[in-house]
Amino acid sequence: MWFLVKATFWFSLVLVLLPFLDPSSSAKLENGPKVEIGDTFSAANEAFQYVSAICIQKPDVCEKGAETFVALGHRAREGARIAYEFLDSQFAETGTGTPDAKVMTGTVPPAEDLSTVEPATEAMPVIKRTPVPERRLDPKAAATK
Repeated sequence: MWFLVKATFWFSLVLVLLPFLDPSSSAKLENGPKVEIGDTFSAANEAFQYVSAICIQKPDVCEKGAETFVALGHRAREGARIAYEFLDSQFAETGTGTPDAKVMTGTVPPAEDLSTVEPATEAMPVIKRTPVPERRLDPKAAATK
């Protein structure tokens, strides 16, 4: 649900900012109503406080609203699943068992050829003792010498 709220906010912000990019629209909007940034933030803050106060005054409204948002969230998730399955059926590759030729790099043999490939045992180093870290010089002591 927050995705929809965020998407609506950013989409409306884009619609508000688009006239700044078109010189002909600035002439049309010159005679329109002026917007003060400080007044806008003040009005948004008061609206948020008002909506928050509704939950204190009438908790049943907030409870029903929360249930509604949960139900809408479940429906949106189900809708996304249906859309995914539809798009997957439309754009899925026909031969799902064989990898796409564009993706194959040739560095890894296919699964059926792995049985014929022998492991490279001589390429692995054999460690006969436990490695001990080298003793490091103290940088402060080396600088004073």
